[in-house]
Amino acid sequence: VQLQASGGGLVQDGGSLRLSCAASGRAFRSYATAWFRQAPGKDREFVAALSRNSAGTFYADFVKGRFTISRDSAKNTVYLQMNSLKPEDTAVYYCAADPSIILTSIRLPHQYDYWGQGTLVTVSS
Repeated sequence: VQLQASGGGLVQDGGSLRLSCAASGRAFRSYATAWFRQAPGKDREFVAALSRNSAGTFYADFVKGRFTISRDSAKNTVYLQMNSLKPEDTAVYYCAADPSIILTSIRLPHQYDYWGQGTLVTVSS
């Protein structure tokens, strides 16, 4: 599987963006897919995930109620809709996927075998 992340940009405090993670491979819908982010000088952190076959969604506490992860199987794409953005959301956002990850590991970046290249989100105050 190859992943291509896009949709980042510059937005004002309180604004919205939608990130896309387009994948190659027909089996992508059966992969667990997640978004992580990494701000300058910080570790990569979990943002949101869809379990295999979109059976469940998982969110970091700091994005609950603001971000939504979803999948369009026909387009082989996973989205991250980000609303009410804050300056502290500024980071490079990465999508990741794995065909065999277990739910207890879904928030752990080192459990994912496939990664997109990252897309920069900048939220100005």
